[in-house]
Amino acid sequence: MPTHEVLNQTPPRAGVDEFAENTVLVESVRRLDAEWSIPTLHEIGRLVGTEQFQSDAKAANEHTPVLKTHDRYGNRIDEVEYDESYHRIIGSALSYGAHSAAWADPRPGANIARAAAFMLFAQIEPGHACPVSMTHAVVPALVNSAELSSKWLPKILSREYHPELDSEKPSAIFGMGMTEKQGGSDVRSNTTTAKRSADGSYRLTGHKWFCSAPMSDAFLVLAQTPKGLSCFLLPRVLDDGTRNTFNLQRLKDKLGNRSNASAEVEFSDTVAFLVGEEGRGIATIIEMVAATRFDCVLGTAAGMRESVAEALWHVRHRKAFGKLLIDQAAMASVVADLALEAEAATLAGMRLARAMDEDASEEEIAFRRLATAVTKYWVCKRGPGHAYEAMECLGGNGYILDFPIARRFREQPVLAIWEGSGNVIALDVLRAIAKEPATVEAFMAEVALADGENPQFDSYLASTRQLLASGPDERSARRLTERLALLLEASLMIRWSPSPVSEAFVAARLGDQTSGLYGSLPSGCDLNSILERH
Repeated sequence: MPTHEVLNQTPPRAGVDEFAENTVLVESVRRLDAEWSIPTLHEIGRLVGTEQFQSDAKAANEHTPVLKTHDRYGNRIDEVEYDESYHRIIGSALSYGAHSAAWADPRPGANIARAAAFMLFAQIEPGHACPVSMTHAVVPALVNSAELSSKWLPKILSREYHPELDSEKPSAIFGMGMTEKQGGSDVRSNTTTAKRSADGSYRLTGHKWFCSAPMSDAFLVLAQTPKGLSCFLLPRVLDDGTRNTFNLQRLKDKLGNRSNASAEVEFSDTVAFLVGEEGRGIATIIEMVAATRFDCVLGTAAGMRESVAEALWHVRHRKAFGKLLIDQAAMASVVADLALEAEAATLAGMRLARAMDEDASEEEIAFRRLATAVTKYWVCKRGPGHAYEAMECLGGNGYILDFPIARRFREQPVLAIWEGSGNVIALDVLRAIAKEPATVEAFMAEVALADGENPQFDSYLASTRQLLASGPDERSARRLTERLALLLEASLMIRWSPSPVSEAFVAARLGDQTSGLYGSLPSGCDLNSILERH
């Protein structure tokens, strides 16, 4: 049509090195003993920044997984069919060790390098990050069984990707099944039962209400034995090549996380193997839960980075009312505020990652116990609102699924819900404070490293100490968790970010001019210094 001329639209944001563009991530990798990984991270950054990878990310979310319960002859197969784009994405992530690198080559900075790789892939396509995370997280639980570790660990450490179900293949992806329809987070109410067989294995009968990544090669699941709730490894394919009983009832029709399948599954005389001791299922699986909670932080921070990158790209190219959006003070304040949030989340995730390396001291281990719960609560809670505000920066285009921010907005809530929603995590913080006082000491020692550098921070630190001393209860659990998270983020910003950036964050989050919405930064904030970093 002669009237149809496309003007004032932003060009595609493709052909970039996503690692090189992320100043905060690059600085963190250098600062936290992982500089040796930078060449590989640049490779990943260039890969995920290609138009092809972005196209695959879009296709994997448009052509969602399809349940195939039977083959054409009527035989039960219980398989999920994924689009080829999904296979290319997860295959790339595994080839770079986003699931295994920290275990395969443990050294100072190993978890920093792995976290950065995980974030780069999750920034562009988050759904595949679910099985990648669970495969990474299963290792600490498997060490409770030497026999299972010797069999499965080499497959976990493999960087090959074979999507077919086959007991002979050299690699493996893991999933997890904890929640049941009657209990949700209350896993002690699980009704799935496990009976020991003569050969030492167990037979499971019951169900799981949420089984993520059902085409995984094996799962850690919880089931009741005479001694109580216990942890089991459940393979999809048995050693003789036959399929284990794993009846997929339906796939969940999820708001987001569309590229990754989640299913309801029924067990009937299903073969499984005990991990750890009978009756200590929660203690056995808790390290896996902690690791996946940590990856929720990384995934949310990666999503925040995507939102900031896309929003800034738009406002730096789009004109309105006679000038670029970025040159208009109201918009500059919004995107700068979004950038502050993303920077703080990234720093918190990276600091946690360093505490997970093999050289972690007792104090570092204590710190990460509380800090994982605190950051999981706050960073993941901030994710959906952050994505929404970034989406609004694009106006109507932001609401369209052709643009990545709309997909990100649908994705962020799952990271707050998965592995413990808000109340579960806040109560876990209270539990850690009450039962493991060393975690509080280590956490407060970490945040106090910024004491004396900023009066607003010092005041916030003092009032939080008073709240801790008052003996917080369930009603104040969320308020305390929020304060602890903001203290950690502010402390890291003060110590690691340029002064104009950290001062803006402290004033906007801890000062007396705080706002519940992005874009209401206190007067005097140096917006240019913030935006130049992003």
